[in-house]
Amino acid sequence: MESLQKGLVLINTGTGKGKTTASLGTAIRAWGDGHRVLILQFIKGAWKYGELKAIEALGNIDGRIEIRPMGDGFVFHNKKNQTDEESFQKKALLAQKAWAMVTEEVMSDRWDLVILDEVNYAIHFGMISAGEVSDLIRNRPKRLNMILTGRYAPQELIDLADTVTEMTLVKHAYQQGIHARKGIEF
Repeated sequence: MESLQKGLVLINTGTGKGKTTASLGTAIRAWGDGHRVLILQFIKGAWKYGELKAIEALGNIDGRIEIRPMGDGFVFHNKKNQTDEESFQKKALLAQKAWAMVTEEVMSDRWDLVILDEVNYAIHFGMISAGEVSDLIRNRPKRLNMILTGRYAPQELIDLADTVTEMTLVKHAYQQGIHARKGIEF
């Protein structure tokens, strides 16, 4: 019988692009190696974007990979820009529903890798607490690997993680007036 290995916790954070993309690359690698993978997206949900179609196609092959967008598709990068309380409360409710699903799925021990895409935003904006996430990481099945993405990773989670990567913005096409391109950014 194969011995259980300690699952790893990875965090992709920072102001640069590529946090979700890096986690999806790992998800595809894990799926390719026979692992069961669940991707839970805290912010994305309103749009149909390329990664949804790709992951759903892989999942249709053998059911070992799933992606579940659970947000409404919009991220506030700065709390000062958040002026619509009703909109914020809707996002907070979606985050709480997502958190309930995360807890259930993580503790089910059905998965080898669980990705909490953009969970750091939900923490940063007070929709869920870093303490809740820390507790789940500590109490998860020991073999479970997890990846947490999004800007503003709290120090509490960084301290728990095995690997932390910070993506740094050097230059972005948007700064030059070039809008996001389908197939490249979504």
